[in-house]
Amino acid sequence: MIDTQNSLLPVILAGGSGTRLWPLSRKHYAKQYLALGGERTMLQETVERLADLAHRPPLLICNEDTRFLAAEQMRQIGCSDASILLEPAGRNTAPAIALGAFEAVADGRDPILLVMPADHKILDTAKFISAVQVGTEFAASGKLVTFGVSPTHPETGYGYIRSGEAIAAAFKVDAFVEKPNLHTAEDYLKGGGYFWNSGIFMFRASRYLEELEKFRPDILNACQGAFAGKQADLDFLRFDKDMFLACASESIDYAVMENTDASIMVPFDAGWSDIGSWAALWDASPKNPDGNCEIGDVVSLNGSGNYINAGSRLVTAIGCENMVIVETKDAVFVAPKDKVDGIKVLVTQLKMEKRTEIEYHREVYRPWGKYDSVDLGERYQVKRITVKPGAKLSVQKHFHRAEHWVVVRGTAKVTKGNETILLSENQSTYIPLGEIHALENPGKVPLELIEVQSGSYLGEDDIVRFEDRYGRE
Repeated sequence: MIDTQNSLLPVILAGGSGTRLWPLSRKHYAKQYLALGGERTMLQETVERLADLAHRPPLLICNEDTRFLAAEQMRQIGCSDASILLEPAGRNTAPAIALGAFEAVADGRDPILLVMPADHKILDTAKFISAVQVGTEFAASGKLVTFGVSPTHPETGYGYIRSGEAIAAAFKVDAFVEKPNLHTAEDYLKGGGYFWNSGIFMFRASRYLEELEKFRPDILNACQGAFAGKQADLDFLRFDKDMFLACASESIDYAVMENTDASIMVPFDAGWSDIGSWAALWDASPKNPDGNCEIGDVVSLNGSGNYINAGSRLVTAIGCENMVIVETKDAVFVAPKDKVDGIKVLVTQLKMEKRTEIEYHREVYRPWGKYDSVDLGERYQVKRITVKPGAKLSVQKHFHRAEHWVVVRGTAKVTKGNETILLSENQSTYIPLGEIHALENPGKVPLELIEVQSGSYLGEDDIVRFEDRYGRE
């Protein structure tokens, strides 16, 4: 078995912003950052899945909007040494992996990359690790490895891999197949030789770049140019935006894997799911004796086969069968499990209506902490703000609103113009419209305060920053 201590490098793709699990998953808080049925988020589970596999600290690829959220989730599980690469824009998986490959060989080494989406469920970690160990042998010899999941039912939501000649514990790839209709999927299951495409890959970094140059030199050149403009920004790596924007948007499947003659498929059966719908999440979740998955404060009578998620309050149900009921602080979603695909149309309609619930949760995370929009009315907004110990909001001013701050926990260091004051619990201050100000937590416990905004415009873009320790403009 090859020594993986210095040669295996996980590359975790966390740039997706899907809304198939709305209202939990949103544009700026996608499902990889959610805890779906456990204490850890899907991103954290993906990293911890590698605990028994010797490897270098992972490369995490995400986008600008979620960089601080990703870094905080890595810190929570003791993985602060992960490198976080920021995609200037979404360009699918082939360019994202190319950035990771360039970063992997930048120090002169040529590691084996284990490329994994951050938002997949794998129930049997031991079987997954065994498959990775098999794949490592093939990747070390120059093969491009993909992992195929043994199908358990005729699934129309996944692409398939048709296996070819058997080689040891793997197969040559005969073909990648698009998502089939139900009849075709039933034939695949009945006839055998077809596997779900997991979207997990292994190869040496140099081999991926070689094959990308062979089949899509335009993508390689654009990514190479973007990487040449690499700059460190706090704990993040940024790349030349103009060069990356010029890159074609293409998946690794289309750009490389369907064209190369060096592909190998390693099959595995480890309870894998991409959690692509509420029905899939119900399938992958623990259930009570009635077949219900109930999360949060739920009371359900005389029902079965339901997924019920209460995010902020009591949710009750009587006589529901095979339903999805999801409650958050600002939205409720209800649908039969066999109709959840209609969420695409629903989300499109909400986008057309410019509903902010599509993009943000009521609770929004920032590098300094978070805020919860408790109430919003005409010319006023109420927020509950939490500032982490030692953290500071930017030095800023607003053109259209004034703010009242009331401390409910901890100590606040407040700058107003040339004045600096300390506020403790039950003390308050007023920030007039146009006043340059800043808020800092000098204490050892989280600072919590209530902010009441009043003015003609209360949007988050009414802010002029003069100084910011997190590099925001």
